[in-house]
Amino acid sequence: MKEGKLSEVASKVGNPLWENFIMRNEEIHDREYDIRSDFEKDYNRILHCTAYRRLKHKTQVFFATGHDHICTRIEHVNHVSAVSYNIANFLGLNTELANAIAIGHDLGHAPFGHEGERILRDIIKKEIDGTYWHEQNSLKFVDELETLPDQEGNEKNLNLTYAVRDGIISHCGEVNENAVYPRKEFIDLKKISKPNEYSPYTWEGCVVKIADKISYLGRDIEDAITLKILADDKIKELKGIIGDVVNINVGNINNTFLMHDFTIDLCKNSSIKEGLRFSDKYLKLMNSIKQFNYDNIYNHKRLEFFKDYARLIIRSIFKTLKEFYSNKNIFDELEKARADYPNLIHSFKDWLIKYSFSSWKIERAANYKNKLIYNLNDEREYIRAVVDYITGMTDQYAIKIFEELIKFE
Repeated sequence: MKEGKLSEVASKVGNPLWENFIMRNEEIHDREYDIRSDFEKDYNRILHCTAYRRLKHKTQVFFATGHDHICTRIEHVNHVSAVSYNIANFLGLNTELANAIAIGHDLGHAPFGHEGERILRDIIKKEIDGTYWHEQNSLKFVDELETLPDQEGNEKNLNLTYAVRDGIISHCGEVNENAVYPRKEFIDLKKISKPNEYSPYTWEGCVVKIADKISYLGRDIEDAITLKILADDKIKELKGIIGDVVNINVGNINNTFLMHDFTIDLCKNSSIKEGLRFSDKYLKLMNSIKQFNYDNIYNHKRLEFFKDYARLIIRSIFKTLKEFYSNKNIFDELEKARADYPNLIHSFKDWLIKYSFSSWKIERAANYKNKLIYNLNDEREYIRAVVDYITGMTDQYAIKIFEELIKFE
């Protein structure tokens, strides 16, 4: 294999699109001495934000809070980062950009995994005929919701580079096509209206898009085996699928084996001319494993109880908060319920204060210098605020709030 074969199109100084890659929505404060590149700064900003920390308590596939070795959302993100780094490093692309996109790509994921995402999508569609998808929501979190304190203690938005923001919202979509190339258009990312509408703007963004799929297929199988979701006959069936497609004798199926083989095949077959691509047999294998996972893992009957549980929790929290809206001062209405729902009212009220404006006077902390995005005089925007608030919850916190809703003292 030839190393560095994509180095001439890497997102680095000298690339004719470099100024587009490092563009930020606002000027960034530069320290007098700083050893970090633009993309390293973005990596650090994401690493230190609270949405990243909360990923450790969000479901990847299996809601298994009592099991230390089942993948959570933060572990998935770190798998994607590792695979992205290896691919980008070998191909001569910008590993700093790939890492920043990878650790930020799922910041907007709902509690309870993709089931939580489906529930919130149904809610927002029914309530305000709006859209909800986690890639778009991840961009919203890094653009508008997550903040970090500056040197004076003022809470400000992350203000990431265009290339990182683009990679985050563009990581969606399955890799069914023969090859992935970056798009040529420099677009307003806020105008992307659906998943997989555009290819990423950078080669590194394309790497993360593929690394996301490499990372989750094998790990989901590994967790299913650990939790005995897959019976011995299904494991034998999967080994047969792998053996038939790529003509290798499969011993123990694990994430490391699958990630390694997909990574090597991608690096062998990718080029500037051919794009980022697998060989035909490994593309077929990826699609075959994905179908196996849907048939035997993601739609397994044991997950139905979890889905019902997640639906009850999320819908209950949404219904409770929606009913507080009226033509009166929303903060007064919330305050009346503090005795019954102390944790919910405290955290939701703080959320609204930090991100909202209205005709009512809002006592906002002096160090809040972030964007104000919800007009509370508009019920539709209030509903959007509720959905965004729920999105930010971890599984455990959503359960804690639900238990508060059903508890009487």
